[in-house]
Amino acid sequence: MDISKMKPDYTIKYIIVGNAYVGKSNIIYRFVENKFSENYKATINLDFSYKNMKINDKIFRIQLWDTAGQEEFQSISRGYYKSGACALVVYDITDRETFNNVSSWVEECKNNGPSTITLVLVGNKIDLEDKRQVTYEEGEDFANRNNMQFYETSALNGTNIDKLFNDTVESINRKIEENYYKDKDCGIEFNTQNKINLNKEPPKKKRKC
Repeated sequence: MDISKMKPDYTIKYIIVGNAYVGKSNIIYRFVENKFSENYKATINLDFSYKNMKINDKIFRIQLWDTAGQEEFQSISRGYYKSGACALVVYDITDRETFNNVSSWVEECKNNGPSTITLVLVGNKIDLEDKRQVTYEEGEDFANRNNMQFYETSALNGTNIDKLFNDTVESINRKIEENYYKDKDCGIEFNTQNKINLNKEPPKKKRKC
């Protein structure tokens, strides 16, 4: 059966944030359609798309909310942080200014999103290695200091795009199994059967994601 037509066990809301032109829309396009477009324009306010994934015999519907990177649209977008299960904070490895602004985007996520939000740092455009301005070590260090997962990607050739989403969904799934999510605004929709699991007592020991 076509996974894209199957009823999901869980629907997970992802928000994609970062400066304009860092490649947020193309990361989504590569993940959803396995394609790249040179003609993508800067997102105005918000775009939405989704893709189903199968992990550990469960179907996850990944809702992808692509937020505008322009400063004038940030106040419009803030309401969409509220129920984000995962935030991908994207910068362009060839543009140091986009990396310098990562701290502000992380604060936006923390201040406007749920306390359970999973934060992920993504350095995009590694296909342009000869133009790199931000080292891998700098990105990794920032992620470690802010308790974030870290990936470098290329939306152009697809490097690490699938790994990024597979790893983050698996991390969220572990938290679901550990009954980590209690708030209805956690960014995860459970089907009827899985809602019962929310009432179970959490295990005495929790694995760290």
